[in-house]
Amino acid sequence: MKVVQNYYTKKKFEPVLPGPGDWPVVQLSQNRKIFIEEVTEDSVQRVKSLKPRNNSLIEELELTHYKEKLRIAQNPWKVDPEDDYFFWSKVKSRLLEISANGQDPNQAEELLREIIHRYATEITGNFKRTSYRMARSMVTFWFARLLNASRVKRFGSFWSNELTLQDKIHITGETELLRKLARIGTIIMVPTHFSNLDSVLIGYVIHSLGLPPFIYGAGLNLFNIDLFAYFMNSLGAYKVDRRKKNLPYLETLKSYSTQAILKGCHSLFFPGGTRSRSGKIEKSLKLGLLGTAIEAQRLLFQRNPENMSNKIFIVPVVLNYNFVLEAPSLVNDYLKKQGQERYYIENDEYSTSYKIIKFLFSFFTKGSDISVSLGNPMDLFGNKVDENGYSIDKRERKVNTRDYFMSNGEISHDYQREMEYTRSLSEHIVEKFHKLNQVFHSHLVAYVAFKLIQQKYYKLDLFSLLRLPEEDLIIDYEYFKQNFLRLREVIYNMSDKDELQVAPNLTGEADEVIENGIQNVGMYHTSRAILKNGDGDITTQDLNILYYYHNRLDGYGLEKHF
Repeated sequence: MKVVQNYYTKKKFEPVLPGPGDWPVVQLSQNRKIFIEEVTEDSVQRVKSLKPRNNSLIEELELTHYKEKLRIAQNPWKVDPEDDYFFWSKVKSRLLEISANGQDPNQAEELLREIIHRYATEITGNFKRTSYRMARSMVTFWFARLLNASRVKRFGSFWSNELTLQDKIHITGETELLRKLARIGTIIMVPTHFSNLDSVLIGYVIHSLGLPPFIYGAGLNLFNIDLFAYFMNSLGAYKVDRRKKNLPYLETLKSYSTQAILKGCHSLFFPGGTRSRSGKIEKSLKLGLLGTAIEAQRLLFQRNPENMSNKIFIVPVVLNYNFVLEAPSLVNDYLKKQGQERYYIENDEYSTSYKIIKFLFSFFTKGSDISVSLGNPMDLFGNKVDENGYSIDKRERKVNTRDYFMSNGEISHDYQREMEYTRSLSEHIVEKFHKLNQVFHSHLVAYVAFKLIQQKYYKLDLFSLLRLPEEDLIIDYEYFKQNFLRLREVIYNMSDKDELQVAPNLTGEADEVIENGIQNVGMYHTSRAILKNGDGDITTQDLNILYYYHNRLDGYGLEKHF
C-alpha cells in the first residue's frame, strides 16, 4: 500500500525568478493597452476567418446583439458595465445603418472591432504588483491566524506562529521539477474544480512554491462578491463571463489566452469549465482554452526555430477537500438538470462576503485538512518531461515535439490536427486526475454509506431513492464496517497500481478512521450527510449531500466489490 506523503511540510522555497520585474504577468500589465489592442486585432481576424462572407459576418453581429440584449434583460449582474444597455442599443443603430448602406463591409468590420475591443478590455486582468503582495500577505496571515486560534483553542493563539498553513494545506508532487521547468518554459496548471475557494487555494500554492504569479480565468460572477473581487483582481485573474456564448466573445477569450501564453505568462485553466455540480472528478473537459495551449506552442515553434525555452508544460492538479462550501446548491443544480420535472431545487447559495468569511472561520475551527496533489509535468502530447524540459516517451526515448506540427518539412497550421491533439490532451489530463485523486476517510465513508442504501433499495431509480424518508436510511454499523474494510483493502491495492492515491487519514484502526471520516463529511452543512444515530448505526440527514460526497469515488468500479 502506498500512502501519500506531504513532500512539502515545513519547506520554504525561494522565488524561481529574482524579482517582480521579471514576472511575465507584470510585463503584460505594464503594457496592458498594447496587449488589449493585440488581442483585439487577433480576435477580429479569427472571427473573419470563420465568417469570411460579409453577409455571414453581419448575421453574426445581429445574433451577438440579440443574445446580449437578452442577457441584459434576463440575467443582469451588478458587476456589468453601467453603460451596457446604452452600448448595445448603439450597436442596434449601427446595424440598421449598415443595412441601409448596402451592408458596407468596412462598417461591419469596424463594428466587430468595437465589440471585440470592449470584450478584450473587460476580460483583461488588471494585475498590480503592490496589490498582489498585499493580497498574498493577507491570505497567508489571516488563514494562519485562524488556524492557530482554532487548533490551540485560546484567544491569544490568534497571534501565534505555532502552526502554519503548511500544517493545514498538504502539497504533494514533484515540486522541484516544477520549479526547474518554470525557469525554462511556460507552465499551465489544470486543476479539478469543486469550489469558488479553489482559485485562492491555488494562488496560495503557487506563491508557496516560489513560482511567479499565474494568470487564470475567474468567473465574472465572482466579482459580484466584494471579497472575491479584491483577491481576483489582485492575484492575476482575467474575467470569464459564462453568460456570453456568442462567437466574438468566445474568440476574444481564446485570443487572450493564446497571446498571454505567447508572452510567457504561466497560466491556470480549470479545464472542466466550471465547478463540478455532481461532486465527481471531471471526465470530459472543455477544449477551448486547452486548444489555445496547442496553438501557442505551434506559434512559439514557428517564431523561435531553435529556442528550447519556448516549450509549454502541463501540470494536472487535484484538490482534495473533506467538504465543499457550495455542495448543497451544486448538487441540487445537478439533480435539477438530470431529473427535470422529477426534482425540485432549493436554493442554498453562498453569495456574500459575510457568508464567505463565516465559512472560512468555520472551516478552520473544524480543523479539516486540504491536500493539493501536483501531477508530474508533461508536454502537450502526454509525454513526461525531464528537468531540462525534454519530452520522454514510454520507451524512455527523447521526443522532439516540433515534429508534431511538421508537414512537408515545415511547421504548419492544421486545424483538424490541432483539434485532435487537444482532445488527446484532455484525455491525458482526465487520466491523471483519477490517478492523483487522494482518497480521504470522509470520501470512503460517504461512498460506502450511499452504496449500501442504494443496494438496499436497488429497484428504485436515483430520484425515487432521494425521496426516501429519513427513517428508511439506516445502516447497521457492523454491516457498514465490513463493507468499509473490504473497500479500503481494494483501494489499497489500487494505490499499489498507481490507479489512485491513499491519504494518511484513511489508514489506521477501522473504528477510529470511520469515526473521523463521519465527523469530516460535509461538517459545515446544517444537515449532516452522514452520522451515527442513538443506537450507533449509520444514517443521514440529507441524502442529496451524501450522494454528492459519494460521487468523489465514482468511476473507479468500486461498486462491484459490494
